[in-house]
Amino acid sequence: MSARELRASFSLASIFGLRLFGMFIILPVFALYAERLPGWNLTLVGIALGAYGLTQAILQIPFGWVSDRVGRKPVMVAGLLVFAAGSAVCALSQAPWAVILGRVIQGAGAISGVAIAMAADLTRPSQRTKAMAIIGSTIGVAFAGSFVLAPFLRNAVGVQGIFALTGLLALSAVAIVVWVVPDLPVAHHGKARVPFADVLRDPELLRLNAGIFALHAVLMALFVVVPLSLVRAGLPAASHWGMYLGAVGTGFVLMLPFVAVRRLARHERAVFLGSVAVLAAGVAVLAVSADRLWPLGAGLVIFFAAFNVLEAKLPALVSKAAPPAAKGAASGVYSSVQFLGTFVGAAAGGVIAQHLGPVAVLAACLAITIAWLAVAWPMREPAARESEVHDPHEPQATNP
Repeated sequence: MSARELRASFSLASIFGLRLFGMFIILPVFALYAERLPGWNLTLVGIALGAYGLTQAILQIPFGWVSDRVGRKPVMVAGLLVFAAGSAVCALSQAPWAVILGRVIQGAGAISGVAIAMAADLTRPSQRTKAMAIIGSTIGVAFAGSFVLAPFLRNAVGVQGIFALTGLLALSAVAIVVWVVPDLPVAHHGKARVPFADVLRDPELLRLNAGIFALHAVLMALFVVVPLSLVRAGLPAASHWGMYLGAVGTGFVLMLPFVAVRRLARHERAVFLGSVAVLAAGVAVLAVSADRLWPLGAGLVIFFAAFNVLEAKLPALVSKAAPPAAKGAASGVYSSVQFLGTFVGAAAGGVIAQHLGPVAVLAACLAITIAWLAVAWPMREPAARESEVHDPHEPQATNP
């Protein structure tokens, strides 16, 4: 990767990390906080946590569409400021519907698709999967780190203080967008418009969007039942962070060859389909672990090894399949479907677990991954729809 590509990848990854760290860190502490406040119940807790994902799903497409027309940076700055405003509302509120309103406003800062599109704009197709892997690994670190630090921050500043910290992190991300993220090369401006309907009905994009829906639906459904399985296996809830950190970290190490080795990158279809199959294997191991700790740990490592590869590959494949003038719109659809999968997976996982038990949740997750493999099987070996664009002020990098 060139110096410019590395700068773009790490600066955009830091924006994802700052924003998502603030979102993840509330998950392990919010329910315990809300149960002590008047007017709250578990239904309202669920609405408060899920409202963010719903508004994200609704607004990713408009944000991406607008970014294709007015530019990525202005849209990202506006979205981060909206997110910070929602964080301030949550920090100043304790009443259920006021906090829910704040979560809705937080979700209205829907810039994930725009950031993915900008990463695609600033990297060559041959290096794009590496950029997405840097972003994906940062998200994984933010996820693991938030679960480790949440109890300490809750004791130090309280949940309202955590919401305030989330707003400050979003404002820090604004500074990174303005002063650190590279500007787009001139070659990215003035492209012919692509009808939005073409983005929605493109068969390759449809396959990839179905994949990200399945991936995040399975992730959220699993984490309805996996924490309970770990407790039944003898691991106290206070120690779960170590299991998650080890599984995510080991999975990240196992992922690296599949996104960094050029020879493997030339066989993206095989790597992609193989990763979906490994994901299914990880779910199967979790399903047969029967609350035994080490098999559960092995299943999580297998799952996260495949998850990390797919989390890096999917946005890179979307950027290759999308028309050059519609990357923002295509990434917006992709991100909307991702957040919809998050919401549906969590909700459906809870309903299935309550009425049919945890094994039924794992069976449903396995069925989803097998169906995904069948849908993805006809995919072609990916090829970018654009020529590689280089910044005229940046020397071309030699591919490793």
